Amino acid sequence: MSTNASTDSRTATIERATAETDVRLTLALDGSGAGARATGVGFLDHMLDLLARHGHLDLDVSVRGDLQTGAHHTAEDTAIALGQALDRALGERAGIVRYGAATVPMDEARASCAIDVSGRPFTVFEAELPPGATGGFEHELTEEFFRALANAAKLTLHLRVEAGSNAHHMIEAAFKAFARALREAVAIDPGEAGVPSTKGTLTA
Repeated sequence: MSTNASTDSRTATIERATAETDVRLTLALDGSGAGARATGVGFLDHMLDLLARHGHLDLDVSVRGDLQTGAHHTAEDTAIALGQALDRALGERAGIVRYGAATVPMDEARASCAIDVSGRPFTVFEAELPPGATGGFEHELTEEFFRALANAAKLTLHLRVEAGSNAHHMIEAAFKAFARALREAVAIDPGEAGVPSTKGTLTA
């Protein structure tokens, strides 16, 4: 795996190659949703589009994966690369808001997300998703994606799908809530000159 980061522009590039996947990802935290997402899994591409747009992220993702075995490795490794990019683009975390929260409705579905850019990876995921798959994406991979992302980005993440019956709507609400909460948490706080922690660090 190779990495490149710029703390001034809050960008990072991750190249992650394993026997199961080859992921190339570029992230800019202060973006507008620009970029192309091509993972080979249509529904995951759609969710990454939503994440970029609602998170105000510029995000380019290209993945070659062993889709003959299902989307699990592609979804998990894409999430790991995205988390690593977030971690590197944030640098020392100086001047950020740190906390973010959002509740998003999607027709009959509703999801809530709270994020702490804490340096301590921890995930609470609560959702009763209908079994099955949408666009090549098995619904249970939603939890795997967010858990892998939070671990790699060193986020404390609480994500809950509070209502819904349509799996597409429920998962979309979760991605949008995460995106909105992340956008708030990583935003620059003009009143914060240093790292927003009494420890003096949010990187470990």
